[in-house]
Amino acid sequence: MQSVICLFVAFIAVAVFLPGSCVQTVIGLYGETIEVPCNNANNKPDGIIFTKWKYVKDDGTPGDLLVKQAAKEQATVSATDGYKSRVSIAANFSLLISQGSLTDQRVFTCMVVSLTNLEEFPVEVKVYKKPSTPVIKNKAKELENEKLTRLGECLVESANPAADLIWMKNNQSLVDDGKTIIIRSTVTKDPVTGLSSSSSSLEYTARKEDVTSQFTCTAKHKMGLNQVSAPETFPINYPTESVTLQVVSQSPIREGDDVTLKCQADGNPPPTSFNFNIKGKKVTVMDKNVYTLTGVTREDSGVYKCSLLDNDVMESTQIVTVSFLDVSLTPTGKVIKNFGENLVVSLEKNASNEAKVTWTKDNRNLDKLPDFSQLTYSDAGLYVCNVSIEGIRHSLSFELTVEGVPKITSLTKHRSNDGKHKVLTCEAEGSPKPDVQWSVNGTNDATSYVNGKATFKLTVVPSKNLTVSCLVTNKLGFDTKDISMVSRKNEDGTEQAKVIVGVVVGLVLAAALVGLIYWLYIKKTRQGSWKTGEKEAGTSEESKKLEENNHKADV
Repeated sequence: MQSVICLFVAFIAVAVFLPGSCVQTVIGLYGETIEVPCNNANNKPDGIIFTKWKYVKDDGTPGDLLVKQAAKEQATVSATDGYKSRVSIAANFSLLISQGSLTDQRVFTCMVVSLTNLEEFPVEVKVYKKPSTPVIKNKAKELENEKLTRLGECLVESANPAADLIWMKNNQSLVDDGKTIIIRSTVTKDPVTGLSSSSSSLEYTARKEDVTSQFTCTAKHKMGLNQVSAPETFPINYPTESVTLQVVSQSPIREGDDVTLKCQADGNPPPTSFNFNIKGKKVTVMDKNVYTLTGVTREDSGVYKCSLLDNDVMESTQIVTVSFLDVSLTPTGKVIKNFGENLVVSLEKNASNEAKVTWTKDNRNLDKLPDFSQLTYSDAGLYVCNVSIEGIRHSLSFELTVEGVPKITSLTKHRSNDGKHKVLTCEAEGSPKPDVQWSVNGTNDATSYVNGKATFKLTVVPSKNLTVSCLVTNKLGFDTKDISMVSRKNEDGTEQAKVIVGVVVGLVLAAALVGLIYWLYIKKTRQGSWKTGEKEAGTSEESKKLEENNHKADV
């Protein structure tokens, strides 16, 4: 009985207290389950009896969807139309609508009845659907320069609300100006689903530089994340305004190279046939834009032109320069000259531009070529002349040999480091390299031969005084020189005689000095006796000793 009284009081409250006018909006996704919250999902009043969801039908009349009694776990679905199988209630009393569609865009009301109150919370549902990726259709095959042409049509489908389409060129928006750019947009709805399709056509006045331009279409939608079509490029037709002649070859062009002349025009579509002017001679090529000169020579240097078949005035000119280098060197190969003679070196060159000349001798760089007015042995060697211009290099050479009769410049002797031997050194100049012959036997030391100068060494131990000869020879002649040597034995005897004489003289001088000292001592002693009046004792003995010392001194 008490529950019946409470329910009656609740219905009285519905009649007296009208719901508020503030309507919450919820966005649902097409084809997905739409969740409609009851009082922002905060529906926990004290003493709740039941929660009821209802809606406004298409004809404006109210309709019930379901009721959830507080004392029961399951809700009772009261809908009899399409919502019967699509609605349910969540644990927080939110209304769940499966397989959302555009027919769900209406106001749903949550009514909460408790022991003390009755409240209603209206919620407006909107259903969004992202459009398909934009596609450019009905594209123009080509665009005419400075002519308004329909470029294509951009299309997106199945969106809600309808998408806005924006034409872009190189990522910059195109704006309809009514003259050079005209954009027309339309929106259609599917009668079954209610989804919208948007289309937009673009008429565009192209320029030559648009041949590389990329055109795209962007779809903007309330769901965000703009979608962009694949970029499209279009050929631009325009007449030829200029011709360019290009010389295709390695640089610089050298005699024997192949040279290709390439003629290009800026028209679109480009011309495929041209006239070439080959040093005053007109040559027509069909269905290609190149003409090749094979194995060019210096005579092929000159002015070349190309032009359109139907317009000789529209032409382009290029100057072709064939590089060349002629070099002549005198002498070349092997050159043999005599010592002191003169050698004349002559270099002649003919080049398309200034040539650079460098010399090397035996792979060493020379600042300049030596003076060969009076040849010396040091002038001999391999001389290489390098002559070059850009891209061309020639090398010529001659090998100079300076010959002469050998001549001894010095013959010397000195004692070896250990003092036991004599070392003879014979130095000579000549070419070819001289051979040496000594008049005595000995040990030949290492010889050297540099720039025509030969050095020969002989180590000997002479047993007697003698004269040694050095003989140098080559195929042109010979030279000889002598030097005197003293044997080691004679050198030692002379030194010993000198030592004996010195010793004898020293002994004689020492004896004389001793006798003199002794005589002075005796004399002093005798003088002392006379002074005392004493008679000298032992006079005869001392006199004998004095006479003996004097006699030794005389000897």
